[in-house]
Amino acid sequence: QVQLVESGGGLVQPGGSLRLSCVASGFSLDYYAIGWFRHAPGKGREGVLCINSPDIRYYYADSVKGRFTISRDNAKNTVYLQMNSLKPEDTAVYYCAARASLCSGSSTSFASWGQGTQVTVSA
Repeated sequence: QVQLVESGGGLVQPGGSLRLSCVASGFSLDYYAIGWFRHAPGKGREGVLCINSPDIRYYYADSVKGRFTISRDNAKNTVYLQMNSLKPEDTAVYYCAARASLCSGSSTSFASWGQGTQVTVSA
């Protein structure tokens, strides 16, 4: 059974950092792409970053370039989203999602989703 569990969200001041984790079970990251998406109140779901073998990364959102990075630890079957220089507009529920093989710009092509973790950036 494919399962994704996010953690690491919370309340942080502008300019701060958070690292989100996405622990995968039921499949190997060697054969799947993991994407991070976010959903802010009143806005549609937005792709943030994606990673697939062999450590190829795709930025979906220009607004996070230079601030967010994605990485993975295959031994732990975990993908991380490191978020630095956080801004209030980064406030959202962050989800990780999996799809077989390669990253895709279409969120609907990701078959498995985690439950999400709330990130709030506020003074």
